[in-house]
Amino acid sequence: MKIVSGLGSVEDYPLLAKAGADEFFCGYVPFSWNEKYGVLSPLNRREVLFYNVQIGTRGDLEILRKMAEYYGVPVKITFNSLCYMPEQYPLIGQIMRECIECGFDVFIVSDPGLLLYIRTIGIPCKIHLSGETAEVNRPMIEFFQKFDIQRIIFHRKNTVEDMKRCMDANKRNGLEFEAFALNEYCHFTGAFCNSLHCDELTHLCKVPYVLGDLKAGKSHLSMCKDLTVTENKEEACEEGYVTGQTGCGLCALKELKEIGVTHLKVVGRGNHTAYMAEDIRQMKRALLLADETESVEEYKRLVKEKLFVGKCMETCYYREK
Repeated sequence: MKIVSGLGSVEDYPLLAKAGADEFFCGYVPFSWNEKYGVLSPLNRREVLFYNVQIGTRGDLEILRKMAEYYGVPVKITFNSLCYMPEQYPLIGQIMRECIECGFDVFIVSDPGLLLYIRTIGIPCKIHLSGETAEVNRPMIEFFQKFDIQRIIFHRKNTVEDMKRCMDANKRNGLEFEAFALNEYCHFTGAFCNSLHCDELTHLCKVPYVLGDLKAGKSHLSMCKDLTVTENKEEACEEGYVTGQTGCGLCALKELKEIGVTHLKVVGRGNHTAYMAEDIRQMKRALLLADETESVEEYKRLVKEKLFVGKCMETCYYREK
């Protein structure tokens, strides 16, 4: 399995590539888009101007291409807002062609209308179907294959069993499958989240909450706290880093590998660069353990012993029922 890492800026590329990322995804929002639509009509679900979550100029794209050529780690560009106005499609098409001219021809797309537009006007690119494209099931995957999709990205709320059934029913040569593995576990499925991810407001997914059984009066997952605080787990890393602090699927990697998942997503556009590098290194260590162990149970035990060192945050993507 390959590690797909978020990339917030050109400057982050060398460090994350050296940490072991096999692939990057990033946003590209040129001035032409911001000038016309601002941040209230986002191009890629990041309505941000004041910190590094995306590429903003063609010059940076060209620098990024040179880095990709040197380090050999490819980059795909996100166009994954839930939907766009039809009048926006021509401008998005122009931006995509600009990306292709700079050497980037793999795009993450979630809006079915944009996908149809891309194929109708013949933009020569590869498409990864975003995890923001609502529910993923067998008929949905079968339907989107007619648009020559290269990869299906499962959203945050799929179980391992769900993914296995989808992959078993839609086997096609070359079709890839990507699953969330680290960071940004959220109570929303992306396709049903209407929060702004902007400079001025706290992201809705960061608002404290508790999940639980109201009738029983018990909660099995409490997130009623500031997820940026490590509480009593600071000793896990000298600089405050804690593996899987805001979302983790490391314990499920062996199962994901066995069912046929090909790529693992490390979310992190805008995260602290040093923490992202450590996330990637932890993923590499977990994948090595998955190769070295015979059983899922043994793998999970070693992950908890060697990677978490007893400090698991229990923010599980693939929680055992």
